Amino acid sequence: MSSIIHTSVAEAQPILAEKLDQLAISEDALPSSPPSTASEDDSNTSSDVSTEPLAEDDTIPPAVEDRSPTSVPQKIPSYPQSRITLVDRFIDQPRELRVAVIGGGLSGILAGVMLPAKVPNIKLTIYEKNHDFGGTWLENVYPGVRCDIPSHVYQSTFAPKTDWSDQFAPGAEIRDYWQSVARKYDVYRYARFHRKVTNLAWDTTESVWKVTVTHTQTSETTTEIADFVLTAIGRFNAWKLPDYPGLSDYKGILRHASNWNSDFDPAGKKVAVIGNGASGIQLVANLQKVVSHLDHYARNKTWIAASWAGDERTLEPQPYTEEQKQLFSTDPEAYLAFRKDLEDKYWRRFSSFFRGSKENLELREKFTDIMRQRLHKKPELLEQLVPDFSPNCRRLTPGPGYLEAISEHNISYITTPIAKFTSTGIETIDGQNRPVDAIFCATGAVGNMLPPFPIINSKGTDLRDIWDPSKADTTQESSSVNKGYPYTYLGLATPQYPNLLFLSGPHGTGASGTVPHAVETQLAYFAKLLRKVSREGIATISPSKDATDDFIEYSDAFFSKTVLSDPCSSWYNGGRKGNRVTGIWPGSAGHVTAVRREPRWEDWEYSYLGDKLDGGNGKVNRFQFFFGSGWTSKEAEEGSDMTGYLKLQAHPAFEGAGMRGNEKGGVDVRDLHEQWWDLPGYRG
Repeated sequence: MSSIIHTSVAEAQPILAEKLDQLAISEDALPSSPPSTASEDDSNTSSDVSTEPLAEDDTIPPAVEDRSPTSVPQKIPSYPQSRITLVDRFIDQPRELRVAVIGGGLSGILAGVMLPAKVPNIKLTIYEKNHDFGGTWLENVYPGVRCDIPSHVYQSTFAPKTDWSDQFAPGAEIRDYWQSVARKYDVYRYARFHRKVTNLAWDTTESVWKVTVTHTQTSETTTEIADFVLTAIGRFNAWKLPDYPGLSDYKGILRHASNWNSDFDPAGKKVAVIGNGASGIQLVANLQKVVSHLDHYARNKTWIAASWAGDERTLEPQPYTEEQKQLFSTDPEAYLAFRKDLEDKYWRRFSSFFRGSKENLELREKFTDIMRQRLHKKPELLEQLVPDFSPNCRRLTPGPGYLEAISEHNISYITTPIAKFTSTGIETIDGQNRPVDAIFCATGAVGNMLPPFPIINSKGTDLRDIWDPSKADTTQESSSVNKGYPYTYLGLATPQYPNLLFLSGPHGTGASGTVPHAVETQLAYFAKLLRKVSREGIATISPSKDATDDFIEYSDAFFSKTVLSDPCSSWYNGGRKGNRVTGIWPGSAGHVTAVRREPRWEDWEYSYLGDKLDGGNGKVNRFQFFFGSGWTSKEAEEGSDMTGYLKLQAHPAFEGAGMRGNEKGGVDVRDLHEQWWDLPGYRG
């Protein structure tokens, strides 16, 4: 099991001695040991409470006897003997937790900011395979890469950037922003760059994860220890080239969009782009202007939206003026009002996800009209583009300039399936070979959320085998080990994999809201869990199977009412039509925020450190480590504030004026005695 850190209470000894002196009992005043009445046959009978009778002279010592006029000598009961010993620690001094975060993108950076602030005595390590933080915004450098969510929305709630250059920032600026957050909060001190995790294996004896890490430059492999592991590897991190015959035969430039070669100059070249997801749409729109010809292979139909929430995008830059940036940086109230108004829209579109809703039907009509207008040069393309599934079945893509680009004379829009790659280009199933100088695969990443490395539990089972759709038990029995989809409790963890948490993974975000907010609330939940574990002497924690099955059952009922279960393939359903929806939360962004606010501890299963404390003497006492010596650390400090719960009250002039207290410097009773770090004698 995990090593236990015993914090000494030596600081408290002078105070303890003083208290004991006040109740001092001299050795002479103590009664002699009472005679035993137990027979030899009873000598092996154990009991928590002694039944030995008191001797005749076992009277209360003078120092503590009742001195009332009517007092009479009283017997001293023989106090029950405990099988455990007290642990020499304060209740508010947690044991050290070694926490490994895998991934240094947006989620990993936020983990590096929030967890050290919220989890005392955490020993955090962030493993990142690249040379710096940034994740997808570090890796993706293809022409036109940018966020399709407004810059002032796609940022942390607590570290806003007021001087974004553009309404929809380019990828490099987003990368720089998140790296600046990491620098501001000193997240770099936790980072281990060029480190790729290649294996996780649970050690039952020590209750730890053994983390196998490979240095991406030297290939050196080490095994490190973690009490907890948080996977923050992202949804689109494991890019892959399509599996077409002849791939290795092609002699030209072959790249995945997420592995772009910045040295390549596409000007005047003949190129092919495979895929019409978000990156493919951006790539086509930007390459069309400079290439001599572009073959665009689009296997699936897709909706091209005007915007996500009414914020229109254009292919050209949409810069903020210097006057706007000056206002945002000098007038906090004006900037907050601007930001709230902008972000509020992304919490208001949830109704459009329900099948047959007025809002969804209106989206279908609106998007069809927009696509028809933008394809006026090649109206015949409309039929090849408009899907039979509803808007929002796949993630919407605004795609500024895309429809206009594929309508130009130098683009061939090809829906005929690819048969194979040749040495010069691509051949479709109709036998036509199209030679090109370069092929760019915008075919996305592995969409089934399978971890890119083995995760082995105590039974020797790899988590990937449980989640892998190709290994699913077709009987769909709830007792089946091979689920064929990300089987999780609230998207946070999975049964029989203790101390393993998923950050921004399955069911990570709501259909509405923002990604940074969703990650922050998930981290706040994990911080509560880690504090509980470290203070209460919990060795392992994992969700129960019953709770997990109930969550899956609820999710199925919810998604069946939405367009997310329409016949389309997307990362919402692991890239398989008709598969379970696991890429998004079964509810709104407000809904998932409410669920994460107060953990349901009854849904989790625990084991405790107690068995190690007294040499494994039997049944574990769940309070032995948690309660410690019965003290808080501040009680042992002269001059410490023991009454932090007393606050400056609101002025009487505000009473009865509808104020909740804290609005004018008083106490908000809704929050009274609920701040985890603010307890009498407690050190947060």
